[in-house]
Amino acid sequence: MYWVAKASEYLVITGVGVKDIKLAKKAWVLPGQSCTIFDLSPVNYTFEVQAMSAEKLPFVLPAVFTIGPRVDDHESLLKYAKLITPHDKLSHHVKELVQGIIEGETRVLAASMTMEEVFKGTKEFKQEVFGKVQLELNQFGLLIYNANVKQLVDVPGHEYFSYLGQKTQMEAANQARVDVAEARMKGEIGSKLREGQTLQNAAKIDAETKVIAMQRAGEGDKEGIKVRTAVKVFENQREAEVAEANSELAKKKAAWTKAAQVAEVEATKAVALREAELQGEVERMNALTTTEKLKAEFLSKASVEYETKVQEANWDLYKKQKDAEAILYEKKAEAEAQIALADATFYARKQAAEAELYAKTKEAEGIVTLGNAQGVYVSTILKALGGNYYALRDYLMINGGMYQEIAKINAEAIRGLEPKISIWSNGGDSGGGITEGGMKEVAGVYKMLPPLFKTVHEQTGMLPPAWMGTLSDKNSN
Repeated sequence: MYWVAKASEYLVITGVGVKDIKLAKKAWVLPGQSCTIFDLSPVNYTFEVQAMSAEKLPFVLPAVFTIGPRVDDHESLLKYAKLITPHDKLSHHVKELVQGIIEGETRVLAASMTMEEVFKGTKEFKQEVFGKVQLELNQFGLLIYNANVKQLVDVPGHEYFSYLGQKTQMEAANQARVDVAEARMKGEIGSKLREGQTLQNAAKIDAETKVIAMQRAGEGDKEGIKVRTAVKVFENQREAEVAEANSELAKKKAAWTKAAQVAEVEATKAVALREAELQGEVERMNALTTTEKLKAEFLSKASVEYETKVQEANWDLYKKQKDAEAILYEKKAEAEAQIALADATFYARKQAAEAELYAKTKEAEGIVTLGNAQGVYVSTILKALGGNYYALRDYLMINGGMYQEIAKINAEAIRGLEPKISIWSNGGDSGGGITEGGMKEVAGVYKMLPPLFKTVHEQTGMLPPAWMGTLSDKNSN
């Protein structure tokens, strides 16, 4: 037969093929098997538990417990199916079981508490009861879903709670009177306090107003200084840019001047060269003209003279050509030398400027690197010395040779002085005849006086009184 349980029910199957019991929502029930249905819906149990406090004062605790099977635990469902299912959950047997557990735990807990603790700590008392009752119900697979504890009730013949309520009412009335008196007192004191605070706050606001006014004036001065500083920085930047532009212009002017001078020299030399060439041509034409004239006049006798003149003319022409070529070569060499000198001067000045700029840059980088290294060096030493600045100062002075320099300066200061050192004895000579302690000390004092007087005389020129004797003129070895 096929059995199906409702949403709030379970099937409990036992018999053939089932080792113990089997829980299911739907299943085939075979011959030789038994099937029982149990409901999971919780049930309300109402009790009036009579208990007694630690002072042996009886009271009644009305309570309503909502109890049912624990549906989220399979083991609890098995326990409930085995122990509670044979009885109806509304039966007298189940109610007595639950009531016995609740009354037993409530009485045990109430016996360990005073009536005042039970009355004032109702919430804590309720939690303790629920916790202990739940521990007992776990063995039956039951769970307390909800529990409500009503107001504690007096047992007939014992009006503890009524008297306690009257006491509370009287205390509340008395406290109300005290509160009214305190409120009046606080009102009068508060009125005076507010008047004083008003005057204090007014004075405080005036002082703060003056302070804020001075702060605003100072901030205005600061802003003015900042603006003037920014203007000055801007002017300096513009002056630097103008200086840089002037420098570039001067460089370009120098280049242009050099090019113009070179062109002028080349033009002059070219004119001279052309003039020499034309002069040679003129001389040659003059020689030819003279030769033709001589031929026409003295054809017969002037052959030799003609040849002579021709040779002389050729010689003069050759000489002039060579002179012109020499002058041209000299002028070209001079122009090239001037160009090379100008280029060399410009290059030398450029290299010197670049070298100076590079040296200054490297010097600045070296100073920055040295400063950073010294900062790291000092920070490392200070960290190693545990942040002791006095120890760091002493270390730097020793490492820098300051103490040696001070000692050298002091030595130079006292060089040439001849200090005189006198050693006084108070009777350390063991060869004397005085052996007693007291007499030995007295003898030591007397032996110390002559060297003392002698030293005073040598350093100050003062002599001891006549009654103390005179100093010997002999110097001690």
